[in-house]
Amino acid sequence: MFTNKTPWIVLLVLWMAGSTWWHVCKIKQLCADDAPSTTVATSSAPVFTLSDGARFSVGLPGTFNFAKSGVTPNMAGFDAPLDSIATYLQNNPDRQLTLTGYYSAAETNPSSFSNLGIARAEAVKEMLIQRGVPAASLLTAGVEKADIAFSAAGDSVIAGVNGSFAAMVITAPAQPDSLASTSAISASAASTSVASASSAGTPVTEEALAKAEKFESVFKPIDLYFKTNSSDYIRTDETKKFFKEAIAYLRKNKDKSLILTGYTDNVGPDAANLALSKKRAGSVKTRLLSQGVGASQVKVDGKGEADPKASNDTESGRKANRRVTVVVQ
Repeated sequence: MFTNKTPWIVLLVLWMAGSTWWHVCKIKQLCADDAPSTTVATSSAPVFTLSDGARFSVGLPGTFNFAKSGVTPNMAGFDAPLDSIATYLQNNPDRQLTLTGYYSAAETNPSSFSNLGIARAEAVKEMLIQRGVPAASLLTAGVEKADIAFSAAGDSVIAGVNGSFAAMVITAPAQPDSLASTSAISASAASTSVASASSAGTPVTEEALAKAEKFESVFKPIDLYFKTNSSDYIRTDETKKFFKEAIAYLRKNKDKSLILTGYTDNVGPDAANLALSKKRAGSVKTRLLSQGVGASQVKVDGKGEADPKASNDTESGRKANRRVTVVVQ
């Protein structure tokens, strides 16, 4: 009798064991898998590499991403790679980095630049300049991209800026400060004006004018100077002090503003000079926004050739008039 029940008892035990295994291992998934598990590694390796052939290569922790219609990149984790790029360019003055910003027709351009791509490239350029890269080592461009990649939510742009290295481009000497064609100043007249300015002790280069500016207080205006046809001001230790103090002050005093007023010389049409003066002041504002200053605290104005600081009858005077005045009010 007992032997006849033995198979049934064995089957009952096997069924109970099998049921227990199924419940524990398959349903609750508490069993260790005998087979080697295939895991998706969470890699901290960079997903984008910026290289200059065999000379230089640096991994970035992603791409330069921007909010839709935004000009400030998401820079989380980019400090070390940007430091590396800056060091390379400082040590290799024969190399030049072109930053190309991308944008789509579906975005709006809140900046003073001609398109959103240039504004994005300029924001990254400013971060490199702050790390000591000479402005001449950086070029910017903007390209409309029909197939630009947006995030799944559609609220941010992926890979809004890319970069490429090349040999340093030596540009031709600048022409008179105007957005339109103007008659050239004769070489003899230019030489005479520079000589007379030098003998009078007046700075005759934009760099000298910039270095002559001294920081005393954020409440006392300081002038930023520009090379001909440029919207990129010349940085000095004094201007760095001014903006460091101004940014700290504005962050603590939300009711105060930084006033940027652009000026030009009198060469060229009034309308063109007015546009250029606003563009210069606007470019300074864009760089401040990339440093976390609120847009409502930076006010831009352009006065073109009005209120000259020096006589426009000399080349030295015209250079002194191509400026942006900044002050906290």
